[in-house]
Amino acid sequence: MPQSMHDRAAELHNLAAHAHQKAATSHTQNDHLTAHELSRQAHEHSTQAFEHSRKAAQDQLPAEQIPAKS
Repeated sequence: MPQSMHDRAAELHNLAAHAHQKAATSHTQNDHLTAHELSRQAHEHSTQAFEHSRKAAQDQLPAEQIPAKS
């Protein structure tokens, strides 16, 4: 069964949160290179989650109620 846009967005938000947490742990362990890569991954997941959320909203809301893409 295919995932809904909402489910995929939630999964990406969770992946981003997990990557942020791992990045913070790496920073406290002075592993800044790993922390930087994990921060980049977190940003990528967050961006993808936003796009999935926006797409899901487009499918359900009138156009005038959907936030513009920044």
